[in-house]
Amino acid sequence: MSATGVRLYADFVPLLNKTTSEASEATSRDFSRLRAALTVFFALDGFVFAGWVVRIPAIKEQTGASASALGLALLGVSAGAVVTMTLTGRLCTRYGSHPVTVVCGVLLPLSVALPPLTHSALALGLVLLLFGAAYGGINVAMNSAAVDLVRALRRPVMPSFHAAFSLGGMIGAGLGGLVAGHLSPTRHLLGLALIGLLVTAVTAPTLLRYEVPKAPAATGTRAAAPRGSGRGARGLVVVFGLVALCTAYGEGALADWGALHLEQDLDAHPGVAAAGYSAFALAMTIGRLSGTTLLERLGGTRTVVGGGLLAAAGMLLGALAPSTGTALAGFAITGLGLANIFPVAIERAGALAGPSGVATASTLGYGGMLMGPPAIGFMADWLSLPVALTSVAVLAAVAACIAGATGRTSVPHGTG
Repeated sequence: MSATGVRLYADFVPLLNKTTSEASEATSRDFSRLRAALTVFFALDGFVFAGWVVRIPAIKEQTGASASALGLALLGVSAGAVVTMTLTGRLCTRYGSHPVTVVCGVLLPLSVALPPLTHSALALGLVLLLFGAAYGGINVAMNSAAVDLVRALRRPVMPSFHAAFSLGGMIGAGLGGLVAGHLSPTRHLLGLALIGLLVTAVTAPTLLRYEVPKAPAATGTRAAAPRGSGRGARGLVVVFGLVALCTAYGEGALADWGALHLEQDLDAHPGVAAAGYSAFALAMTIGRLSGTTLLERLGGTRTVVGGGLLAAAGMLLGALAPSTGTALAGFAITGLGLANIFPVAIERAGALAGPSGVATASTLGYGGMLMGPPAIGFMADWLSLPVALTSVAVLAAVAACIAGATGRTSVPHGTG
């Protein structure tokens, strides 16, 4: 090589390295913006849903619905969500998860303003079908987008998104409790709708502007290898959905029956009894905030197995404890144990089958949350409420066993 060529080469190499470094920094900034935008959507979902839940008693009084009629109307949320989840998976595959997330981010706040406008149980049930459809849709779409981002980042950050959902729910419930005595349900939920639309308008451009590169077709990484649509992959998606179901069952059961157990079986003051679910939810939020670190150190399989066993022990303590303080400690331990199981299960399903995998696992998981409260009620009638609540411990242990049996099969990169 001539002296001129050597000089040109010496000048070109630093330039190439600089260009590559700048491109890498730009990609990193794009991913950071995407992660922030998705975190906002997760928080918005929890915030809006919790705001609706705290106004159910006032809307019941407004509609004049009996307890049974209200129960049937509330099934509209479940029915709308379950029906929409599978459809949303297909829409995400066709149009991309980011645009679908934005559309659902508009529909969710719009639909939450409708329930206080109704004056009968039938009308309430119909509008709750719409609300449930938007709720189910945004959950599948934003989880699909999060799965793609986790793969691109090559870090198990999925629990941080679900932590944002939990934080949003806590803020929404707390705010709802503060304004319940001052604002009518119509004004409160209309305010939620306006906040939701504003948040979506501010955050949507980031989500629509940046896309996560598609997974490479070449093999060589654990992230690419599992993805597929074969019978084995579909079977594993169902397995991960069952893990999600087992853990979501516990969340639904504690939300509806935890306070009653403390008040009825342990003679706790109503205010203390109400703190039961708060202890569970706060512990779950803390567990999810630390989930990424936990997954990086232990891997997904050990995190799920350990979490399931911890939740089982905590729920046995919470259900069978002789005192209120011990039961509250058990609820908190249960929250810590369950915190990261659902996010890992959804991520694994998405890594295997993309949006359709997220939709399947989410539908099964949501089904577990719906199945928990009535199942606990039937068992409480047959046996007793404390014994019925031990079913949460049993299913948490089942989730741990399933995770241990599947081992490292089809684990996405970064979750081990």
